[in-house]
Amino acid sequence: MDLFFSVSMLILPVVVLFVSLYSLKLFLSNRTRSSTPTDGVNLQLPPGSNGWPIIGEGFEFLRTARRGVPEKFFHDRTRKYSSETFSTSLLGEPVTVMGGAAGNKFLFSNEYTLISAWWPPSVRKIFPTSHQATVQEESKKLRKLYPQFLKPEALQRYVGVMDSMTKRHFNTNWDNKEEVNVHSIVKNFSFSLGCRLFLSIDDQALVDELLEPFNIVADGFLNLPIDLPGTPFNRAIKASKSLRNEFVSIIKQRKIDLAEKKVSPTEDMLSHFIHFRDDTGYKYMNNEMDIADMVLPLLIAGHDTTSAAITTIVKYLAELPDVYNEVLREQTEIAKSKGPGELLTWDDTRKMKYSWNVACEAMRLVPPLQGAFKQAMTDFTYAGYFIPKGNKLYWSAVSTQRNPEYFPNPEKFDPSRFEGKGPAPYTFLPFGGGPGMCPGKEFARLEMLVFMHHLVTRYKWEKLVPRDDKLVYKPFPFPTKGLPIRLHPRPQQHLYN
Repeated sequence: MDLFFSVSMLILPVVVLFVSLYSLKLFLSNRTRSSTPTDGVNLQLPPGSNGWPIIGEGFEFLRTARRGVPEKFFHDRTRKYSSETFSTSLLGEPVTVMGGAAGNKFLFSNEYTLISAWWPPSVRKIFPTSHQATVQEESKKLRKLYPQFLKPEALQRYVGVMDSMTKRHFNTNWDNKEEVNVHSIVKNFSFSLGCRLFLSIDDQALVDELLEPFNIVADGFLNLPIDLPGTPFNRAIKASKSLRNEFVSIIKQRKIDLAEKKVSPTEDMLSHFIHFRDDTGYKYMNNEMDIADMVLPLLIAGHDTTSAAITTIVKYLAELPDVYNEVLREQTEIAKSKGPGELLTWDDTRKMKYSWNVACEAMRLVPPLQGAFKQAMTDFTYAGYFIPKGNKLYWSAVSTQRNPEYFPNPEKFDPSRFEGKGPAPYTFLPFGGGPGMCPGKEFARLEMLVFMHHLVTRYKWEKLVPRDDKLVYKPFPFPTKGLPIRLHPRPQQHLYN
């Protein structure tokens, strides 16, 4: 009892201090948010609630996501406060959410003028920058770096590499197996592909060694920002440091190989980072840690979102035989046009129109990315409410993609939604939109389509868990049981002329 009392007396002041500091933070934030616009018009701030001290409404935000219904957090608040915008507190920060197609259009149309990219300080602890650049500065830098490698013209030469790696993945991890766990096996595939094409790492033992801390980072970076030993957030910070140090070693060796002309400056994304100069001849990154700081979030963005989308596609193709048969018909036609051993080409992927519609519908129902944070660069008004400079903003993919206002019968899987002109603008945003749209969109499209090609031409499959097995977000969507399936190999000899 005495020990319990003593520990309580030690903990109580810390709790009081945290609550007091958080209350002070909210007070100062509300004072800033309550300042009136410069034209003297007294407009209201968006309605809403900051929730509990310190944690805000973060528990509810994470709880709905991990129950597989992330849209509920947003729909509940739009019904209670406003269909256009509301305020909340996420990851320790007061945030204004702009919902619906109109909110998405406003956010994406005004990027770099009224609105800039932003990440919470908790995320910056996991993805730090050694040169202390702002998120906006980093975003602009990456907009110059990425297109040279990720634009369609550049990616065309990587389709064959992607195809051969995908073949090897199926030969090694799927063939001669009766059952596989889709989520884990696809995560490994996607990470291996990213390591090969971005970093030229083709050593599976090294890939496996990097994958474990990488998964820890992915699990923790949008978790509750509690930096105590053993928490997901604390583990993610440590894993991030370990990975970045490993990348520094890889970068130093790559610089030596480039200097000795053992590799080409266009070898992969890493060589591109090392060599890239802007129009004035300015070299962006000299320091190895600067480059490592860019590599880690690039791999996260290209790994977890795409593997989540592929897992979701496999799930729906198992549940919907008519959709599977149509994808199989399209992919078989392409396979029959190839000779034995001939690799897929860019033109082949352009013919996979129905398959891409299926992928899009899977991403509509289960967005690989729930949304993203932004920040007001200046005072502005939206929907009759005042948004002060510095205010944090959030856009949500799930606020539109399961909304019957934009997608009739939204729970139905219907690839025909993407025929013709497709969904209304700013309603389907799996890759974001505007100037800040994910630069890896085309890379992800290729990865999904090449994977689908090999999957359906090799196998039919059935789920080994109930149809209602939930997809939950942590922060990326994944099936609670990993989506185990039983494989039924298809004959291969009929595929080639």
